[in-house]
Amino acid sequence: MSTDETRATAPGDAQDDIMDRFYGVIPAGGTGTRLWPLSRAATPKFLHDLTGSGSTLLRSTYDRLEPLTGKRILLVTGAAHRDAVCSQLPEVDEADLLLESEQKDSAAAIGLAAAILYRRNPDIIMGSFAADHVISPDSAFRDAVREAVYTAAAGKIVTIGIHPTYPSTGFGYIRSNNKLGIEGAPSARAVVEFVEKPTEGVARQYLSSGEYHWNAGMFVAPASLMLQHLSVSEPELYAGLSEIADAWDTPRRNEVMDRLWPTLPKIAIDYAVAEPAAAVGDVAMVPGTFKWDDVGDFAALGRLNSAAEISDLTVMGKGARVFSEAASGVVFSDTKRVIALIGIEDLVVVDTKDALLVTTTAHAQEVKQAVERLKASGDHDVL
Repeated sequence: MSTDETRATAPGDAQDDIMDRFYGVIPAGGTGTRLWPLSRAATPKFLHDLTGSGSTLLRSTYDRLEPLTGKRILLVTGAAHRDAVCSQLPEVDEADLLLESEQKDSAAAIGLAAAILYRRNPDIIMGSFAADHVISPDSAFRDAVREAVYTAAAGKIVTIGIHPTYPSTGFGYIRSNNKLGIEGAPSARAVVEFVEKPTEGVARQYLSSGEYHWNAGMFVAPASLMLQHLSVSEPELYAGLSEIADAWDTPRRNEVMDRLWPTLPKIAIDYAVAEPAAAVGDVAMVPGTFKWDDVGDFAALGRLNSAAEISDLTVMGKGARVFSEAASGVVFSDTKRVIALIGIEDLVVVDTKDALLVTTTAHAQEVKQAVERLKASGDHDVL
């Protein structure tokens, strides 16, 4: 083979080797309280088909990753959801199913995945992608993930930022600046800072500056670097996760997990790892050109459902019986009850066998408060 031919094929071969080190992690947690009564503790939103695609959010997330990872996917979910998750994803091996005895925040879930993967192979590059996001097209998502993996291989914790299309006050933001010039990742940029959910005025400033992207909570990093930062910023959490990981692939797994997991502190991965790492220059961002939404409430659900393209009223649910006249908004029904809507705009109606929600898209974020009040009053049978 000539020198020129060697130069032509070597970069591709190197990139193939890097992708062989990539392992997907899917945190499937939370209850999606803003989507109550459709999403509940026993049947959280990731187990539902919320877009009419014929596939649940969890199944779609797995299928989106599989062309990049094959079966190298580890799933973190609650023990109560084991049967439902295994039914939807029978491909996941028992060793790659991390069951939480009680819900912790994202740092514990992602940190445990990192600790287990590191012990299996210290060179693993992991990518964490929540089970309840809606993304399209999948091809653009995979292009961004590939760039993120190459950037991670260069020694960075990488977040995939979403190009903001409106001044959202519901998402956190990432500020970035210079491109890093990493081979295989032409779009990768240095992250300056993560910022919290802004006011509308500040969000408009972010949008016009061109320096900010939405923080979708997608992180790709060498497992070793993720653990390094976790050990510095959250030593107690790191110690507990390390002990669990040491026992994971042994007969002691359940005993150690049951003993230590309830004692671990709750903290988001953004605070435990991403923000401290950004402060010392260890974080990069790859901008995503795909459409993304975390389906945080029923207003988002109405925007995402294809029915909205042909009608002012989005109707979901098999066999839903809805009559509307001069009405707009979102309706979900899993009953056979007739729902008649006349002269009402931007409403949300969710009709289930044991609970009925009626609100407006403008107040959709406040559904969480109703769930909190029901919990406080002891109405756990509908939660």
